[in-house]
Amino acid sequence: MDKRSMIKPLLALAALAVFGGASAQVQERSFKFALQNPKGHPLEMGATKFAELVAAKSGGKIKVNVFPGGTLGGDAQTVSALQGGTVEITALNSGILASQVKDFAVYDFPFMFANAKEADTVVDGPFGQKLHAKLAEKGIVGLGYWELGFRNLTNGRKAINTVDDIAGLKLRVIPNAINVDWVKALGANPTPMAFPEVYAGLESKAIDGQENPLSVILANKFYEVQKYLALTNHQYNPQSLIFSKKVWDGLSADEKKIVQDAATEAGRYQRQVNREAAAGQLEQLKKSGMQVTEFNAAEQAKLRAKLAPVIEKHGAPIAATVADLQAELAKLRK
Repeated sequence: MDKRSMIKPLLALAALAVFGGASAQVQERSFKFALQNPKGHPLEMGATKFAELVAAKSGGKIKVNVFPGGTLGGDAQTVSALQGGTVEITALNSGILASQVKDFAVYDFPFMFANAKEADTVVDGPFGQKLHAKLAEKGIVGLGYWELGFRNLTNGRKAINTVDDIAGLKLRVIPNAINVDWVKALGANPTPMAFPEVYAGLESKAIDGQENPLSVILANKFYEVQKYLALTNHQYNPQSLIFSKKVWDGLSADEKKIVQDAATEAGRYQRQVNREAAAGQLEQLKKSGMQVTEFNAAEQAKLRAKLAPVIEKHGAPIAATVADLQAELAKLRK
């Protein structure tokens, strides 16, 4: 056989060796993806897309099982399970991770981001990546940021037309200090509560109301137990997509790439789905019977003024991180 006739067989063998080597680096695996919101919510849709992408990119070897609706426990329980390696993946409000790394509290500051595009630029850039990198020492790998959106206030007692109308309400809050403090600053009574307990709390009137983006209010059918919706847009929630470092460290380079690429691609899809659905969500809530109010400019300014001391208080312990974020925002707003 001459040299030219040998080239094709040799190339074929080389390609087979490369493919076989890569394939060998992807093992049969099964991951659990825990979520608080139910099937049909944009976060669950993002998780389902992620599972599909991982399956496709791994040739079916890696399976991601999505557990929506808080079936594996609340956020704190899920993070603990993730650190222990019994749950591999979750997506949750980034601010909740302040219990692990205090700098994440900055994501819960009221009125921090003016719009979703501004938030995307900050969290997808060096600032967001730097914060996620700090999670490694806590047994957590940050894969990227998805979104929940801007939060609004609901209650079952009265229409909220002014800031003063919020006083006296017993409101469920995400269990962390900044959320407790901003509710107190408005004269309301904060009640920290795990998300899976919220519907029952509203139904039994153990709490008067809660605050969440429209997608959450709709998907969890809070309109069944809440009559009034105030469009306050007081807080924007990026969602941290996180992975168990205990499990991550045992993955091959190929497997890590599959998971990371799927996370990035599914994140773009999740944000798009969430934003496209926003306009229709408000109309659906109105049709469900909710009475919707919105602050005028003077009341919105009053709301910001009342919450400013809360931001100042919680910003002091993480002053360097706050300064970094404000510098990023200043560049964007020029």
